[in-house]
Amino acid sequence: MASKILLEAKDIVKHYPVTRGLLQRTVGWVRALDGVSFSVEHGKSLSIVGESGAGKTTIARQILLLEKLTSGSIFFEGQDLNKMTPAEIKAVYRPKVHYVQQNPWSSMNPRMRVRDVVGEPLFVNTKQSKKKVYEEVGTLLEQVGIGAEGMNRYPHEFSGGQRQRIAVARALALNPSLLVLDEPVSALDVSIRAQIMNLFKDLQDKFNLAFIVIAHNLATVRYMSHTVAIMYLGQLVEYGDSEALFEHPLHPYTRALISASQLTLPEDSEGKAKQIILTGEMPSPLNPPPGCRFHTRCSEASDKCSRDVPEMHKIGKQQVKCHHYD
Repeated sequence: MASKILLEAKDIVKHYPVTRGLLQRTVGWVRALDGVSFSVEHGKSLSIVGESGAGKTTIARQILLLEKLTSGSIFFEGQDLNKMTPAEIKAVYRPKVHYVQQNPWSSMNPRMRVRDVVGEPLFVNTKQSKKKVYEEVGTLLEQVGIGAEGMNRYPHEFSGGQRQRIAVARALALNPSLLVLDEPVSALDVSIRAQIMNLFKDLQDKFNLAFIVIAHNLATVRYMSHTVAIMYLGQLVEYGDSEALFEHPLHPYTRALISASQLTLPEDSEGKAKQIILTGEMPSPLNPPPGCRFHTRCSEASDKCSRDVPEMHKIGKQQVKCHHYD
């Protein structure tokens, strides 16, 4: 029986050197990712959530092979990408993993017609005739709700939501298994965000697509995700089933994020909703605090938190990295 796991990251680490002087001497390391593990199943969605600087975008860059890991492994359909040749990666991995940017306008050449914007992956990766490519482009545009009649127009002639649909059509051109969505609706008007989220869910059901969603809007995350990973300062602090995580968040940082989003406010001892407000700024990944990295902003922190690194505990459908999760 084929594995349900499409992509799996095991203990991935990414450190960036900090250099100084004419000789570019390394004086430190920015610890952008420190031992992060997660998996994505065929046809399912994983959302990666956290503040700016948590490591979300760095994860996306590793999955897209834009940078080399410091250590750890990423497996795609059971194959270790570290052990694949460049030719194997080009043939097996790259056609199956595509990226949809936050702002589709910046990723489209304004001088190209939509037929060429969407057809570009087909021109580059297949040997089909121009006529055949344009036929496929028309089909793709129909699938995302634009219509083949939009092929000969330019990107600036479309609204933001329509441009996002065009970007999705281009990402679907090579029949991918996984789409990496970077803040897929944050650049859009509130009135059309639901339409685009419904489009993603419809395409997921139709083509058995898997999504990795980089996001900070928890309403979007809750609607689109099967699994959620909460990142803080380069580490996963909570990970697991979406509904379980939103209904019973175990980590203080997760509870603070949900409180700030006003989706479901935690209750105090009298059963009344209370708001959790984080104090201070996230520490620098160049010099992360010892022990639990969240302890400098956590109202529940103890001496143990500032001294000992917490282990990841499995509780039902969730995993949490905290000394005081219970």
